[in-house]
Amino acid sequence: MTHTEKQRKAPDKTVPKKRSRDSVCQATGAHMGTVDFGFLVSVMLLLVLGLIMVFSASYPSAYYQFGNGFYFIQKQFLWAVIGVGAMIVTAKFDYHKYKKYAVPILVVCVLLLLAVLVAGISNKGAKRWLGFGSISFQPSELAKIGLIIYFAYSMSTIKGKIKEFRYLVRYWAVLGFFVVLLLLEPHFSVCIIIGLTSVVMMLVAGARVRYFAIAALPVIPVGVWMAIFEPYRLQRLITFTDPFKDRLGDGWQIIQSLYAIGSGGLFGVGFGNSRQKFMYVSEPQNDFIFSIICEEMGLIGAVAILALFGYMIYRGIRIAMDAPDSFGSLLVIGVVALVGIQTVLNIAVVTSSIPTTGIPLPFFSAGGSSLVFLMAAMGIVMNVSKHKKQASI
Repeated sequence: MTHTEKQRKAPDKTVPKKRSRDSVCQATGAHMGTVDFGFLVSVMLLLVLGLIMVFSASYPSAYYQFGNGFYFIQKQFLWAVIGVGAMIVTAKFDYHKYKKYAVPILVVCVLLLLAVLVAGISNKGAKRWLGFGSISFQPSELAKIGLIIYFAYSMSTIKGKIKEFRYLVRYWAVLGFFVVLLLLEPHFSVCIIIGLTSVVMMLVAGARVRYFAIAALPVIPVGVWMAIFEPYRLQRLITFTDPFKDRLGDGWQIIQSLYAIGSGGLFGVGFGNSRQKFMYVSEPQNDFIFSIICEEMGLIGAVAILALFGYMIYRGIRIAMDAPDSFGSLLVIGVVALVGIQTVLNIAVVTSSIPTTGIPLPFFSAGGSSLVFLMAAMGIVMNVSKHKKQASI
């Protein structure tokens, strides 16, 4: 055998790797592309606008409480940097690998939620945080993402069987278990968010609507009972019916929020010129930051921000439609549903369209763990966007 023939017969060590990648693309009917540019731009714009508004909304209260007007924005900026890092990591991590880790992630979420009940940090009558030194985070934020990953994996595995009632009940049981753990904290608002997000995913996966109508019969009375069982929840419902009856008490927060929204008018009073953030709206950098947005940027600015949210969700839906498999599609649907539902509920609260409850506005409300996990979820969507269906010829 000549030297040339030996070279021809010698295995090329680079070929199997290339073939392996090609075979994966052929199996999924996909090709590798770049991150969806529209989605990336909308996410980064929302993040930057969020940082700007946290600075504006928090300066008076930060100066009053800590003697440093930059206290909240410094922390938020640090968390934003960490969040961008988390987004970059998840954007590069092949989303298919989450199938392998879906169950372990869910188990970790359960263990952390149990740890909160045992050794959580109490604040305002609730145990929602775990602390490690000077750092604390809410396991419920991880639970949102963990549940989305598990449901996307499981629903994509059973495929059309979710149309059968017996399979659907399994997901209700998992969801119910998480809801119980969250109610024990208590964290009622997160229960609503993950509940609605899960329902969206189940319906998109093919679950029949009539089964949810049947399930609502016992769930609604239980929900009403939970709402009136705790005195503070009952008081919120009473205040919601007419906040002006107790304008200096329980109605103060929502009344000041409405004043802020109304005084903004069409064009707003100008960036940094809000009056309601000066100790009228309680913690304006958190759940009620949208009222400060309306006051400073007016109706036009508020609508522009909502349009940006809408565009981001639209791009997410397009990514889900172009995903090469049902797992990727459901993963994206879960994430964009989470953002959309949380945004709608937050705005409903600050406009007194629903009773007051603690629901942060994504990208805008100050909060470390919520922002980091949110950005990590955005990275997951971006990774899915890089795997597109092969165009049919």
